[in-house]
Amino acid sequence: MSATDVTTRSTPGTRPAGPRPSTSGQLRSLSRAMLRSFFRDRTSLLFAFLFPLMFLVVFGLVFRGDGAGTTPLAVVGEGPVVTALPDDVVESVAFEDAQEAVAAVEAGDVAGAVIEQGGEVTLYFAASDQVQAGTVQQVVSSVINEANLAATGQPPAITLTTQQVESERFGPIQFLAPGILSWGVATSAAFGAALTLVAWRNRQVLRRLRLSPAPAWTIVAARVGVSLLVALLQAVVFIAVAMLPVFGLELAGQWWLALPILLCGTCSFLGVGLLVGAIAKTEEAASALANFIVLPMAFLSGVFFDLSAAPSWMQSVSRVLPLGWMNDGITDVLVRGEGVAAVWLPCLVLLAFALVVGAAATRLFRWES
Repeated sequence: MSATDVTTRSTPGTRPAGPRPSTSGQLRSLSRAMLRSFFRDRTSLLFAFLFPLMFLVVFGLVFRGDGAGTTPLAVVGEGPVVTALPDDVVESVAFEDAQEAVAAVEAGDVAGAVIEQGGEVTLYFAASDQVQAGTVQQVVSSVINEANLAATGQPPAITLTTQQVESERFGPIQFLAPGILSWGVATSAAFGAALTLVAWRNRQVLRRLRLSPAPAWTIVAARVGVSLLVALLQAVVFIAVAMLPVFGLELAGQWWLALPILLCGTCSFLGVGLLVGAIAKTEEAASALANFIVLPMAFLSGVFFDLSAAPSWMQSVSRVLPLGWMNDGITDVLVRGEGVAAVWLPCLVLLAFALVVGAAATRLFRWES
């Protein structure tokens, strides 16, 4: 064996000799590889684009506010109360017999039954559905109070005028869209990072990257860049669909201020994905663990429903969850029209969360299985 052979042969665990490509070139190559891997994976595309759009279609069509939100209410008899029931709130269903009306309430066909005989009104409702029970009680009580006041012939001492602060054109989609978008971006970032990290570790890709001339930080930078690019694509597609006439999303004046919050939120859940990928040993375990973290967080953060009527402990929990900050921040600027003052605190909280979780992921990171 010649001296040349000895000097040129690399030993195990060392980087091969040869011209070292530029750092920017290494970063571009890794980013292209991750992007190709993402768009070739049907599961990743499902979670990134189709899944959020599916929720948009379901919730957007159900809560369009096109008059289908009336509550069915059985009525028996005639009188000032039955006549004055507001048609835009309740849908009166006439019954001839009181027992049949009560049976309809028990069967869940109607939210309640109003029986008016002479000057006496009886309301039956099902306590199993507290929302509808509260609605029919408030409506009937209000109608009876107005009827009693009219019977006295005295003008009301205090009158109430109600007016919503947003545009009259604003519907439920204005507050559904930011939450579903936040959840979709969070899910994509967490799942994408976790599954990629576990798959690359099990297929020895991370080991080969470790032995390559590429610095370790370029791998992280490529993953961050790909996640941010995917998040922007998600936002563009999602908002474009939500603005279709069938859904009717309207953007506030400084809607573009939602972008920093979106990107900071992506970094937060990218950190969650890296942590999951550092812990999990298989892709199945990574998927289950990421789902275990993100899905409950969506419900506890008020993504799918308003938390104003939720228990106080749930509202307190939502204030410390990154998805809650992301959802509230995007809603403030995308819908409520708030300015820069509403951006910096959510961004700060989301970035702090990303740093803490990212540091934990770094401590637990393994190049090989």
